[in-house]
Amino acid sequence: MDKPKKSVRRKTSGVTIDEVAALAGVSPMTVSRAINQGKVRDDTRERVMRAVRELGYMPNLAASTLAAAQHTRIALIYTNPSGAYLRELLVGLLRVASNAAIQLVVDYWEDFEPAAERKAARALAGRVDGVILPPPLCESQPAVTELIKAGIQVVAIAPGHLGNGISCVRIDDFQAGRELAEHLIQHGHSRIGFICGRKDLSASARRYDGFVTALHAAGLEVEPGLVQQGDYTYRSGLAAAEKLLAQRQPPTAIFASNDDMGAAVISVAHRRGLDVPRDLSVVGFDDTSAATTVWPELTTIHQPIAAMADAAIDILLRTIRRKGEDTRVLTDHVMPHRLVVRDSVARPPKR
Repeated sequence: MDKPKKSVRRKTSGVTIDEVAALAGVSPMTVSRAINQGKVRDDTRERVMRAVRELGYMPNLAASTLAAAQHTRIALIYTNPSGAYLRELLVGLLRVASNAAIQLVVDYWEDFEPAAERKAARALAGRVDGVILPPPLCESQPAVTELIKAGIQVVAIAPGHLGNGISCVRIDDFQAGRELAEHLIQHGHSRIGFICGRKDLSASARRYDGFVTALHAAGLEVEPGLVQQGDYTYRSGLAAAEKLLAQRQPPTAIFASNDDMGAAVISVAHRRGLDVPRDLSVVGFDDTSAATTVWPELTTIHQPIAAMADAAIDILLRTIRRKGEDTRVLTDHVMPHRLVVRDSVARPPKR
């Protein structure tokens, strides 16, 4: 008769990092990175932490790291009009914050004037160690100035470029805008409408610049009447689409600067009795849930929003640990994007 197997749980003092690595099926170096919030895959981190819990592994270094993390408070300040974008961002932040035992503070600023932003930033600075600024606050000079003055570490998500003296996580909006416009041109479209994002964001301008560059490369001109202003909200997309489609010669395709506005374009098209994509092709940007909750689903640019949140926290934690050093190290982390082709683009109708 076989002897009963002993429990794998061991006293903390007797467990080594090699035993954790063996149980998790990874290298000791990967165990170290997972415990100390280094770069590892989510499923690998979960496997390592499961082995850590099962074996009761807690070396002094890991204990001090986790204790420090539990006292690290990171704030997300938002005033983003796109609910789909915010959901993606929060999913990423909550997952990483939970894994790293970070306290996440969520603060809402509703269209504050510069003076109110400075006051809110000063109040927040006394409660947190780091701040994540998504659009549109990622380019708020009043908020950034106050936070830096207070010694708070800041990372901006999705600005158009590295600036304001803070680190950032972004995609190449210019190249993404160019690729999306080229996709429409390759399908034979020459009258392409464009719905801009917020005027106060450089990422909006870079998407438009990419669009214009693609048109010029194809020998096409940008007609002023085919460019309408939006602000990334569904409502602004409705208004812009109505103006574009009410023209005597409406566009055969519309490039919306985010998925919310793209979904609004499809709604207006359907209301006008137009078939998408047979009568009108539509593209969005971001690849949020809004892109797949409309019919037909939107061709769009995938911006890895949840992964960008992960990278932002990683940059903040590394920066906070360097807080005693004299040099402020700025990181410009450009993440890959990709074109996601769905059912909202076809060749233009014959007229």
